[in-house]
Amino acid sequence: MASRPKRRAVGGGTPQPPGAPVPCHEEEENEETEDQDDDDDDDEGDSDEEEDEDEVVGEEVNVEFEAYSISDSDYDGIKRLLQQLFLKAPVNTAELTELLIQQNHIGSVIKQTDVSEDSDDDVDGDEVFGFISLLNLTERKGTPCAEQIKALALRGCAKSCEKSVVEQLDRLLSDSSRPVGLLLSERFVNVPAQIALPLHRQLQKELAEAHKTNKPCGKCHFYLLISKTFAEAGKNNSKKNQSSQKKDELMFTNAEEEFFYEKAALRFSYSVQEESDSCLGGRWSFDDVPMQPLRTVMLVPCDRMGEVMAALEEHLSV
Repeated sequence: MASRPKRRAVGGGTPQPPGAPVPCHEEEENEETEDQDDDDDDDEGDSDEEEDEDEVVGEEVNVEFEAYSISDSDYDGIKRLLQQLFLKAPVNTAELTELLIQQNHIGSVIKQTDVSEDSDDDVDGDEVFGFISLLNLTERKGTPCAEQIKALALRGCAKSCEKSVVEQLDRLLSDSSRPVGLLLSERFVNVPAQIALPLHRQLQKELAEAHKTNKPCGKCHFYLLISKTFAEAGKNNSKKNQSSQKKDELMFTNAEEEFFYEKAALRFSYSVQEESDSCLGGRWSFDDVPMQPLRTVMLVPCDRMGEVMAALEEHLSV
């Protein structure tokens, strides 16, 4: 499909941002490696080689990305990113992916720019590094994956919030006069947050055009976001605390989603510790503090998107 204008990212192969937690088992492996290096200090040749290798591993690689309309060839990449979000939750990610591809008048995928066929790097030029789109849950009422997503949000709310909040969310998700759109923005962890700004700009333009031309997804009263977050393990586990958690107590995998959190009319977090595998959530730590993987649900009124976009422009412009 024809590509949209190129959008330059700060870098794609860069190390994870300082706020990203690190798996404990990786730290342990690093400690073991250091011990082995101490034992081999007498071998200067080996030490020099190891230093050279460390320099290569720590090298920052700048990568340019380009945004494209969503197409059939993006199925596997989008589905994989959706599975990263929903983990083992009973959501039909295959059906959700198909719906996002069908409504390709909105949404974008990001891919690496200008990957030559004779490149030494083992990079697939068609690999999806991230995507953004929206599914109107109200328009898709009765569709299995849409109903599963609403049920997932309500279950998470019941785990973390008082009954009155669950009832409020249920009313909002069931109100056909005020449509709710599931805003999805997923990417690889080493793709910088700056890429989110042009993607959100483009999505807002597409949604405005869809509204103007009466195409699907154009009319929303609320945006529903399910964000990957972390919090200090064992802290604020009560329903009251999880439903009123402060932003500085949460670490967002997608840093820009903090600005949505600030403008949310309803928000809560619930643990996905049991659903996470050892890499995604089993034993996370930050500064030696154990971290618990969460999903943070936010319901943001669409009339606050101007404020959200202004914050994105201020903090993510390069």
